[in-house]
Amino acid sequence: MPKITIDQREIEVPLGETIVDAAERIGLEIPTLCYLKGYEPSTSCQVCLVKDARTGRLFPACGTKVVDGMQIESETEDLYDVRQMALELLLSEHVGDCRAPCDFACPCHMDIPLMLEQISDQHLRDAIVTVKRDIALPAVLGRVCTKPCEKGCRRTDADGPVAVCELKRYVADTDLATEDPYLPHCLPDTGKRVAVVGSGPSGLAAVYYLRRAGHACTLIEQQSELGGRLRTEESEDDLPRDVLDSEIAQITRLGVELRMNTAVTDQQQLDELCGEFDAVILACGATPTEQVERMGLKASRKGIDVHRETYATSRPGVFAIGNALRGKGLVVRSCADGKEVSQTVSQFVAGQPLDRGHGFSSRMGKLQPDEFATYLDRASRDEREVPEHGTDYCESAAMAQSIRCMECTCPSHGKCKLERYSEQYDADANRFTKDRPPYEVVGRRSSVLFEPGKCIKCELCIKIAEAAGEPIGLTFVGRGFDVVVSVPFDRSLDEALTKVAAECVAACPTAALHFAHARRGSPDLEPFEVP
Repeated sequence: MPKITIDQREIEVPLGETIVDAAERIGLEIPTLCYLKGYEPSTSCQVCLVKDARTGRLFPACGTKVVDGMQIESETEDLYDVRQMALELLLSEHVGDCRAPCDFACPCHMDIPLMLEQISDQHLRDAIVTVKRDIALPAVLGRVCTKPCEKGCRRTDADGPVAVCELKRYVADTDLATEDPYLPHCLPDTGKRVAVVGSGPSGLAAVYYLRRAGHACTLIEQQSELGGRLRTEESEDDLPRDVLDSEIAQITRLGVELRMNTAVTDQQQLDELCGEFDAVILACGATPTEQVERMGLKASRKGIDVHRETYATSRPGVFAIGNALRGKGLVVRSCADGKEVSQTVSQFVAGQPLDRGHGFSSRMGKLQPDEFATYLDRASRDEREVPEHGTDYCESAAMAQSIRCMECTCPSHGKCKLERYSEQYDADANRFTKDRPPYEVVGRRSSVLFEPGKCIKCELCIKIAEAAGEPIGLTFVGRGFDVVVSVPFDRSLDEALTKVAAECVAACPTAALHFAHARRGSPDLEPFEVP
């Protein structure tokens, strides 16, 4: 058998295998979009390029058979740049959103479309898992949030946004009313201890996510009750105290040490905490400049000065969130701070570089009028209805409201290869700007839908249909830049894919092909990853 080296690792490979096959044998994934094992490679996407270590020549790994003595490099800096550019060129023509606009508008970046799907399917236990993956206090926020997510809803400009906030409250209230409210899994003990000073929305959220990440947490509060500004700034009418207490209890049930009637206001007290804990988070509310200076920290115009991305203060191991750095801010923004700081604190206590990151998402932007009709076609035409103040949805009303969602999130979000590789290679979807093609859905009355604006013309669906002997199948129509995948003779997608619809949908690397009624289902509960 031929012997080759990949990244200086020698391997014997059966004759006839490709570089991609050989890399797989040693646990190395070379990215591919247009390749599927068992089918002739088209080598069109160019994201699988590798380098001949001797000559420096680049060639596609999916279409190159092994030759004895090959010396291959697959992870060099120049290959990273080439793959990044290949992805960015594909993205320049991509018409679709990875995540919905409401998701981006929410400071906590909750997966709102998934929650709405789960409500419509009457899977409320799954819905609370989805909600609490990103929002630690959903029953509270369902009552006091200013609803930025609804401002981001594409349906706002038509007949009103989906009532996301009220539905979130419905899910949370339903869960709290059960005999066994959802208690998330916590990762095994990391051996690290974190002190959180202040039990307002940012402090409570921080404790919630730090405990889920496996860290021991001590919550330090200067008052005799937990809740911070949620008790002092919100009326009983707007935020009933039994709801607040119940939601706080769900957080402390995760195993949180409490130190009540304890203030941290100067450098000596902060020094003592730093000596006792591996990290300290200051979530102590609005903090005047003079108090920040007494604590030995650098002050900003509004409070404690922090690194914008990581929440790190001028003192190593000390972080600040919420109104401690803003002076005044939205409750939902404070909850988002608590979630986000848990990631950087987890990195800090593990000795890793602080890098919160933002992930990748393709975004279409504002819809044109004719595109809006395409989105609205997938949703209920019912009008927006919200329960009266102080009341909640009944089950049927919640379902009716949830199906008003126009399903802007990609059905393959989290599973799409183009999305995954774009994040891996830090691709900029806007590097090569141009007027985007119109958003279009083909086969609206079929069980399989096709979005031409997402198609990268990899030819996989055509090859799969041909190999299976589909009577009609799929084909390329047009020439040059105008070539598109289509069904011959103006037939439907259901007629084209009578045998291998599922195989074609599964092979599509960009979700250009997907089932009309595909459900994203329940989130993976284990293992928990710090959001």
